Amino acid sequence: MILSLAGFHEFIVGSPGFLLCGLMLFGLLALSFGGDWLTTGAATLSLNLKMSPVLVGLTIVSMATSMPEMLTSLFAAFESPGLAMGTIVGSNLANTGLILGVTALILPLRIQLRLIQREVPLLLGATGLFYSFSFGQLTRWEGLILLLLLLSYLVYIVIEVRQGAVDESAEFDEEIAVQGQRSTWSALFLLSVGVIGLSLGAEILVQSSVELAGRMGVSPTLIGLTVLAFGTSLPELAACVAAARAGHSGICAGNIVGSNLFNLLLIGGGVAAINPIPVARELLYFEMPALIVLTLGLVYFFKTGHTVTRKEGGCLVLYYLLVMLAAAWMRSS
Repeated sequence: MILSLAGFHEFIVGSPGFLLCGLMLFGLLALSFGGDWLTTGAATLSLNLKMSPVLVGLTIVSMATSMPEMLTSLFAAFESPGLAMGTIVGSNLANTGLILGVTALILPLRIQLRLIQREVPLLLGATGLFYSFSFGQLTRWEGLILLLLLLSYLVYIVIEVRQGAVDESAEFDEEIAVQGQRSTWSALFLLSVGVIGLSLGAEILVQSSVELAGRMGVSPTLIGLTVLAFGTSLPELAACVAAARAGHSGICAGNIVGSNLFNLLLIGGGVAAINPIPVARELLYFEMPALIVLTLGLVYFFKTGHTVTRKEGGCLVLYYLLVMLAAAWMRSS
C-alpha cells in the first residue's frame, strides 16, 4: 500500500481524534465521488463501444457501483478482517433496510417480474450460501466458489441479452443514455480519476477507522457495520432518492438487488480468495441471520402486489434501525 509505505500509518497513529474524524469524512467523500466517476466512465466507455444498455447496467454499472465496498473491504482484510466482513454485511443491511425503505417512503417501488423470478431468488440463495461459508472463517476456496457463481451469473446475463430475452425498458435506456453522452477520452479520464479516488479514499478511511475504533474501544466489526457500510452505500442512497423524486422508483429495486449480489459474490468472494476472512461470533449469530430475515421479508414484499408500499418501506427502515441499535448494544455491554 503506497500510503503506508510513505509513512501514512505513522501519521494516523500520531493524529488527534478530531483529525481522524476529518480523515474518515474525507475518505467517505473520496469513495463517493470516485465511485460515481468510475461508474459514469465505465458506462460511457461501454456504450461508446456499442454494448447493449441493459448489459451495461446489469454488469459494468453494477460492478462499478460496488467498487467503494470492494476496495474498502480489500484494504480492511489486511488491516482489520472484522472491518471487512462488517462492511459487507452492513452494506447489504443498509441497502435493503435503509435505502430501499427510504425510497419506498418517498414513492412506492414498482417491482419488475424479472427481479421476482430470477435475481431475488438468486440473492436469497447467495445470502444463505455466504452465511453457511462464514462459520469459522471465509476461506480462499469458498471465496473462489462465490466468484465462480458470479461468473456463471454474468455469462447467463450475456446469453439472455444476446438472445433478446431481456426487456430493454425505456426507463433503463433513459438512465444509461445520460452517461453515454460523453467522448471516449472523457470516459477514460473519469475512469482514471475514479480509480485514484477510490484507492485513496479506501486507504484513508480504513486506516483512520481502525485507529479511531482502537482508541474508543469500539469493535472494528461495529465500525464496519455502521460507519463504513453506510458511507459506502451513500452513492446508492443518493441515486435511489433522485430516481424516486423523478418518478422512476422502479429503477431502485433492481440496483439494490444487483448491488447486494455483487457485495456477496464479488466483494466477499474476491476478498476471501486473496486473504481468508475470520468471522466474529456476534456477526455470525446476530447480524447475518438478521440479513437473511430481511432478505426473506424483501421477497415477501416484492411478491405481494409487485410493489413495496410506503408502509412496507417504513417497516424496512424500522427493522434496520433496530438491528443497528441492537448491534451497538451487544458490543458495548
